Amino acid sequence: MRRALLLATLALASAPVQAPLQAQTLRIGIEATTTSLDPHFASIITNFAFARHWFQPLVQQDAGQVLRPAIATSWRVVDPLTWEFTLDPKATFSDGTPVRPEDVAFSIFRAGDVPNSPSSLRAYTRPVKSVEKSGPHTILIRTTAPTPLLANYLSLVMIVSERVGDAATTADYNSGRAMVGSGPFRHVSWHPGGVAVMERREDFNGPAPAFARVEFRPIPNAGARTAALQAGDVDLIEIVPSDQYAQLKADPRFTVAESPSNRLIYLTLDSDRETTPFVHARDGGPLANPLRDRRVRRALSLAINRDALARNVMQGQALPSGDLGPPGYFGTSPDLTPDPYDPAESRRLLAEAGLPQGFAVQVNGPNDRYVNDEKVVQAIAQFWTRVGLVTTVQTKPRGLWLSEAAQLRYSVNLAGFSPNPEVLGMLETQIHSWDTTLGLGTANRGRFSNAAIDAVIEQARATMDDAERSRLTQQATRMALRDETALIPLYFQVNTWAMRAGITYEARTDEMTLAMSAGRRP
Repeated sequence: MRRALLLATLALASAPVQAPLQAQTLRIGIEATTTSLDPHFASIITNFAFARHWFQPLVQQDAGQVLRPAIATSWRVVDPLTWEFTLDPKATFSDGTPVRPEDVAFSIFRAGDVPNSPSSLRAYTRPVKSVEKSGPHTILIRTTAPTPLLANYLSLVMIVSERVGDAATTADYNSGRAMVGSGPFRHVSWHPGGVAVMERREDFNGPAPAFARVEFRPIPNAGARTAALQAGDVDLIEIVPSDQYAQLKADPRFTVAESPSNRLIYLTLDSDRETTPFVHARDGGPLANPLRDRRVRRALSLAINRDALARNVMQGQALPSGDLGPPGYFGTSPDLTPDPYDPAESRRLLAEAGLPQGFAVQVNGPNDRYVNDEKVVQAIAQFWTRVGLVTTVQTKPRGLWLSEAAQLRYSVNLAGFSPNPEVLGMLETQIHSWDTTLGLGTANRGRFSNAAIDAVIEQARATMDDAERSRLTQQATRMALRDETALIPLYFQVNTWAMRAGITYEARTDEMTLAMSAGRRP
């Protein structure tokens, strides 16, 4: 029976896709659906991606994360504290009403103040002091301090109708009652964890999506997504398993698309507490936290073979990194190449730090959040074992893992983050000291803190001149990574999609799967 089942499975995987491509409907297999239809509920990449179908921001990021017009046709810096945005007079909501300056002001101030938000958008709206109407289609946004990344921040804040949204709750969006947006699609149906259905707006003032109806079908298991594509149950999938990507690429029934990601996969290190929960002496006894020593942090980085991670564990779907942003990203430094694999130097540094025999450490991480995440954690443990550490591994499902990481329960943790879209976004959240007053260091799970680096980051985030801000960003990154090893950068993922022949997809650096990026092959 088992052999018969295996043969049937293989036959299904190799059989031609029988279901015809429906002319007007695109079925997309995704890893996870949005957690809410409220576009301001949570600062989560999946939520942002879904929201862009029904809503629009003032400006939007294209496939390479370059800012492009959306509701605003143009924008400029009037002075260090004032930005001017000109709104498209033809922009309308799906109920036919025009998008007004009042809608923009309402949305910006609502976005950072949604009750029960698990990850608030306040970081993006905090700098805004006021939004003023300066003409029928012009607004002035005044900030509390110079904010060079304001347009980038606002590209993540969707504009909702004040008329509909003033009395609406998150529940009203989730039920569909408040789903009135200016995006290219109208909401049809959705339920938590289930299929999201939308239909193209024929009155949308912008490029028309290629498909009139779209169904986003959550299929959490990567292998199951591939099987669904092969069986003809869906037309396009995201996050293709690395061991099946080459197979799909060589199959004439399918096409693939890929793009280097801006998501850095890295290790956080508890460099703050005097004792840390998952670091001990080799015999299991107590040990003062060695991760507070920059030499130990550097030794751990040098013990990792990033080329082997990218080649063997990620099967080529990764780019080794020594910087916080991928090559070409604003603020990156060509000289910040990946740390070499140097176990001998790693052992020397450990001995210099007074740990010639190493110590015991547990590496934590998720087992369903990033591509091959559990395998990467296991590989890290193996590398560290080779330089004398007693290394164990513990991985957990994303929900539990994320909650425990936020509670600082880990000593060493595998994490990922996408800056928005300058390296400065990574410095502000991951490297700067945790500071709730400034809203900085919000994702600094290792609680790394260095006053000199903080000062450079704060100077950069208040610098409007691009060239000078880039220089300051590079300076802060070098100090954080080369001098202090504030965290250990590993690699950038490669984003992948696969689709049935006849469909195209414009691969994106930000990992978003957008129906607007899908097309028909001529």
